[in-house]
Amino acid sequence: MGSKRTARRAFLKSGAALAGGFTLGAAAPAIGQTPASPPMIKGDKDQIAYGDRSRFVTSVRIAHGGRPSPDAFGLVFHVAAPLQDSVGVITPSPLHFVGTPRGPYIPDIDPREHRLMIHGMVDRTLTFTVEDLKRLPSVTRLHFIECAGNRTSRKAKTVQETHGMTSCAEWTGVPLSVLLKECGLKGGASWFVAEGSEEVKGASSIPLAKAMDDCLVAYGMNGEALRPQQGFPLRLMVPGFEGIFHTKYLRRIKVVDRYYMNYNDYGHLDRDAKEAALGFQIGPKSVITFPSGGQQLPGRGFYEISGLAWSGAGAIKRVEISTDGGQSWKDAELRSPSYRMAHTRFGYNWNWDGKEAVLMSRCTDELGTAQPTKAEVAKYWNEPVEKVRVRGADNSIQPWKVASDGSVQNGLS
Repeated sequence: MGSKRTARRAFLKSGAALAGGFTLGAAAPAIGQTPASPPMIKGDKDQIAYGDRSRFVTSVRIAHGGRPSPDAFGLVFHVAAPLQDSVGVITPSPLHFVGTPRGPYIPDIDPREHRLMIHGMVDRTLTFTVEDLKRLPSVTRLHFIECAGNRTSRKAKTVQETHGMTSCAEWTGVPLSVLLKECGLKGGASWFVAEGSEEVKGASSIPLAKAMDDCLVAYGMNGEALRPQQGFPLRLMVPGFEGIFHTKYLRRIKVVDRYYMNYNDYGHLDRDAKEAALGFQIGPKSVITFPSGGQQLPGRGFYEISGLAWSGAGAIKRVEISTDGGQSWKDAELRSPSYRMAHTRFGYNWNWDGKEAVLMSRCTDELGTAQPTKAEVAKYWNEPVEKVRVRGADNSIQPWKVASDGSVQNGLS
């Protein structure tokens, strides 16, 4: 009995110390009193058809830079996910980032009519219906996708503007290796070209070794069918590779013996050996989502610094936080399981003293590769920091500056 009382006193003492670090906005109800019941929602129109979110939750995607939006077709070029409002690691399907369609319209495909053909350097050409694929053994994996347009920028004001072109979802489908083994591969086959059904036939050349490792022909996302913006009824998942390789509306795969420069590859890949790796694989990369640009801390006290980390090379093994602009670093905690080629949520307990602070995060993946600072990137390319040219996907560290009044701004500006 005595030990239980001692443990309870210790818990209450630690709880009181933690609470003392918060800035409380209102007094708690007196014992025995309860808040008034809220008004009821009568006849939620979506309670049968499709669930709606609370009217008090207002996270939205935004147009992302790169080209004028809307363009000549009246379309927004890219659409960025609201990372600043994210919790956990899974991006809800309606908030997943979107890369611009190649043409004036998103394809409206009847899954009963859609076909996926695999041909080229194979023993036999095979054509699959969507139902054919669903009859095969499936796998479900958590993977991120990221567009190379994600990058640190002095002009960006929020994390949605710097990093909103990445999202993480649960994908379900058939391993591409299963389909290729069914077709049979000829000697000398070393690449494959994936093509979608958009009006402009985007295609990507991808090493065959990647196909046999972990590529996925996906028909499901977050427990339901792919949404049209995400490639319904089929899309190719190329875990860890730049987003443009994840071909939407997948209709054709050709097995070949060489690299082909296609529409998707123009301007995205550099065949120079030193730069090629930066055009294929993402990360390691992390970013603080709270506190981040445009947010406001109400006052000094306890906060959890929270963010996301990911790597195209595998799982995240370590995340470190600096609150003094990189002068010192301390380990954050991983708040979610660390899966390969997936977002990992991290957190760091921070007691803000009300003084100006510069927050930064850096991660290390399972291969031991660490996320670089902008200065380290500049040193690698032997260029001035202010003029360093981004090649491939930018994975440099994004700082956020917390002012003494609690406002948060881009630390690069």
